[in-house]
Amino acid sequence: SSLHLLRLFLYEYCNWKSLILPKTDIWFFSKTNPRFFLSLYNFHICEYESIFFFLRNQSSHLRSTSSGFFFQRIYFFIKIKNLVKVFIHNDFQDILEFCKDAFMHYVRYQGKSIISSNNTTILMNKWKYYFIHLYQYHYYMWSQPGRIDRNQLCKQPLDFLGYLSSVPITSSLVRTQMVENAFLIDNSMKKLETRVPIIPMIESLSKAKFCNALGNPISKPTWADSSDSDIIDKFLRICKNLSRYHSGSSKKKTLYRVKYILRLSCLKTLA
Repeated sequence: SSLHLLRLFLYEYCNWKSLILPKTDIWFFSKTNPRFFLSLYNFHICEYESIFFFLRNQSSHLRSTSSGFFFQRIYFFIKIKNLVKVFIHNDFQDILEFCKDAFMHYVRYQGKSIISSNNTTILMNKWKYYFIHLYQYHYYMWSQPGRIDRNQLCKQPLDFLGYLSSVPITSSLVRTQMVENAFLIDNSMKKLETRVPIIPMIESLSKAKFCNALGNPISKPTWADSSDSDIIDKFLRICKNLSRYHSGSSKKKTLYRVKYILRLSCLKTLA
């Protein structure tokens, strides 16, 4: 494809330049063109992430019969051929069996790709084994695998997508009565909790000059020249965006505190 041709050109160009120019000049060239390399990286990521569209359609019970689905199927078959050669599989259906009812969830955040599924540990290890070799042998991309253990979330929360996710163990006392005898059953339940981290939020508001480092609201001097209606609209827009993004938080105390800081900052700016 054109992406592979462009990657080959850049690779040969860097090798040819390294014979004439020092490596520092090539490194400076990559630093002076961040948008180009960022767009090239996004194209590269989009190419291998197209595999997950195929897996999503395979695991969906409401399968689409549009032309896009068949295109994704063919595209996935082409990309997986190299993987079949690596493992020397005689039957391609052995790999496609893993695509049935996978119920996989995929997200990319800050250069990390996270795959979540309700499959067993053995199947998840096989998924990881296939994906790593597919990326390494076909896309020439090295990745370091890792695992997020659900039991570790009971001890230490996970900072992800602006939330602190944890799984605290809570006990519930259930009273059961059978005819004449009554007895108590103590059950321990695990429930995923998502909280808004207060310290990063205060730091972000402090950098934006809505409060100081301690979280005390201050006026926004750069907005002082705007009209009162414009200032109110700007603060309302910020509060609305924060409420929408962090609406999935199980505990709203931090969100209420952030709104309180923004409201007082708005009043001090209007004063």
